[in-house]
Amino acid sequence: MSEEEHQLEKLKKEASRSKPRQISLSELESELSEPVAESSVVQHESNPTFWKPWKHGRLKVFLGAAAGIGKTYAMLEEAQQLKAQGVDVVVGYVELHGRKDTEKLLEGLEVVPLRKVEYRGTLLEEMDTAAVIARQPQLVLVDELAHTNTPGLATGKRYEDIEQILEQGIDVYSTVNVQHLESLNDWVYELTGTRVRETFPDRILSLAGEVVLIDLPPQELRDRIRQGKVYRPEKIDDALNNFFKLGNLMALRELALRETADAVESSAPHREYKALYEENPPSAHSFVLICISGRPSDARVIRQGWRFARRLNATATVVNVSRDDERKLSQEEKIAPLRRLTRALELPFQELKGDPALKVIELAKEKQATLIVLGESTRLTWRDRFSGTFTDKILRGLDGVDIYIVGDPSRRSVE
Repeated sequence: MSEEEHQLEKLKKEASRSKPRQISLSELESELSEPVAESSVVQHESNPTFWKPWKHGRLKVFLGAAAGIGKTYAMLEEAQQLKAQGVDVVVGYVELHGRKDTEKLLEGLEVVPLRKVEYRGTLLEEMDTAAVIARQPQLVLVDELAHTNTPGLATGKRYEDIEQILEQGIDVYSTVNVQHLESLNDWVYELTGTRVRETFPDRILSLAGEVVLIDLPPQELRDRIRQGKVYRPEKIDDALNNFFKLGNLMALRELALRETADAVESSAPHREYKALYEENPPSAHSFVLICISGRPSDARVIRQGWRFARRLNATATVVNVSRDDERKLSQEEKIAPLRRLTRALELPFQELKGDPALKVIELAKEKQATLIVLGESTRLTWRDRFSGTFTDKILRGLDGVDIYIVGDPSRRSVE
């Protein structure tokens, strides 16, 4: 029996075991985007799995609600099937977390040696992106898309390495949990009480040709944790009593389902279908103006505004208006992280001088804004009592524009 036949036999045996569900919406997408003649379908089926008439590689993301769902396992399982079909697959980076079942699926796959990086006296391992590109496989497996690279490397985040690989015409399979999405950072914090520090921009999911949700009921995941299949024994109780509480997992699962559906809706094949086959495709004349003042809670305003713009298929701009000609150092320190967040979400950041309400009204009229997103006022001054708050002035100065006020959760009263 050849090595390939041996691998196929192992996969058939593994298939009988209970495992997470894979929910892929790509079949719906392909049905919509390929209303072609029967002869064309036959030709499509005769092509190799990774035959590409374009130079840019394709990205497939295995998305989960939390760690331990089985994303890496599903990715490796599919890679073994593709290797058995003759696809040139290599492993760029896979995190096993000591899981024996997952480790078995690495057998027979070529692993590109990791790069050793010294940081503060400690030797760390990172994916060797240059070596992967030099190897020129058809497909590379890259675990943990949201990972932050060791300081000093050319790229700060692993998703940037993935983008470099895709630009070389190499396909990429990657894994990530839904809580790492930048625009969901505030929601995840409210739901779980945990602030996720490693995030990645939502545009990466839009870049993916396919997003597969690896789904496991919350109680089954908690059972796996109790059995020691996810964390070491000393970490089990802490995990179950904190992030992996049943309510948290149910909420994260709902987010993962929603984001998978949104990823298909905004994917390139779906957009192409709507442009080609809808009689009256929706126009994109909406404009979202996101107003910030430099408060820490404005990060929530930016994320919420970005999500509105995506759902409306609208362009958006973040604007900050300062009354002072020269911004103080303390003000700049507050604005800097908001500017970085805006860049991460690939939104324009506009800074103006003058009266905040007047400048926002002028910009809204110039851009023909259809929606203005802003944060709630933190305090009411004597001037506000006589002339009105910032929101009051915007309402008086603009007609026919929707205004959405993003609340600050820290100000909610608890009875």
